[in-house]
Amino acid sequence: MAAARERYTGGCPVWHDDAIPWGTARRRRGEIGMARYTGPRMRKIRALGPLPGLTRKDPVNQNAPGQHGGRWQRRRSSTYRLQLVEKQKIRFNYGLAEKKLRMYFEKAAAMKGETGNNLLQLVERRLDNIVARAGFVRSIPAARQLVAHGHIAVNDRRVDIPSYSVRVGDVISMTERSMNLKVVADNIAEGAGIGVPAFLDVDPAKRRIIMKALPSREDVALDVDVRMVVEYYSK
Repeated sequence: MAAARERYTGGCPVWHDDAIPWGTARRRRGEIGMARYTGPRMRKIRALGPLPGLTRKDPVNQNAPGQHGGRWQRRRSSTYRLQLVEKQKIRFNYGLAEKKLRMYFEKAAAMKGETGNNLLQLVERRLDNIVARAGFVRSIPAARQLVAHGHIAVNDRRVDIPSYSVRVGDVISMTERSMNLKVVADNIAEGAGIGVPAFLDVDPAKRRIIMKALPSREDVALDVDVRMVVEYYSK
């Protein structure tokens, strides 16, 4: 049962992904029986820092979550905790299950080049992330819903898999029946998205996105020390 409980690693408490789900508190936060986090977003922002893919809002309370959040910030952080926090940033920013993130890491490690940069490239190429980065919606969770409900097409074929890996030259667009979707029109007009990166060519009027190059480290909006993520998974 010890592995199933919250471990304190010299800083604010960070929940382990391998832990067995337990307790009403975790159920209320949306962490039980679900592949990805669906609980309070501000709680994760307070624990991990800005996560532009999860939400653009800023928490009113800047202390770490929990009854003693302010006290935990004054404690010395261990190397393990720092690695875990950086890993959790990627997981919650892109809305990934731990098993899926580990799969991306193993694939990145087998690719040529730096493993950390390869990992970021793989998660940036997800279809839900591409839709969010293009400014069609405010966040990756909103983009995931847009894709899952069949509003997005890749190369004129409807794709409803948020994890679909977009390739260079692919054309992403709204399906014909969704061209005038109000939520997309409002977000494009407000320009309230994560920020359009250099590897995408976006035509808001035509609701069209072209991936013209592979994502680079500079294109990633998330502030993360990917070296620590590599160290975490390499143990």
